[in-house]
Amino acid sequence: MATVLIVDDATFMRMTLKEIVEQNGHRVVGEAENGQDAITHYRILQPDLVLMDITMPVLNGLEAMHQIIEEDPSAKVIMCTALGQKKVVMQCIEAGAKDFVTKPFERHRILDAIERVLS
Repeated sequence: MATVLIVDDATFMRMTLKEIVEQNGHRVVGEAENGQDAITHYRILQPDLVLMDITMPVLNGLEAMHQIIEEDPSAKVIMCTALGQKKVVMQCIEAGAKDFVTKPFERHRILDAIERVLS
């Protein structure tokens, strides 16, 4: 069972991801609605995995991921993005994201990404 931090500015998306993660045997240890909160939560909770939205207020997901990986090079981050952001997805992968999933989410795609990144 892995511990997971979910980061998305949309409450509905956090709820959806939490349900998928928990129904598949993992534990959501925290939620954040912007990149700055994600960094703070990561430091405190030290989750096994972060599911992070890219487009958020205060600090976007790409910047937050940069800071998290800078502090913890072993951090496992899966980026969540809207369709049609291929350039941003490539930036995320180059910056250290382990995988990405596109919105609207396909349950099996999220689970595949989680299992691949954790194995």
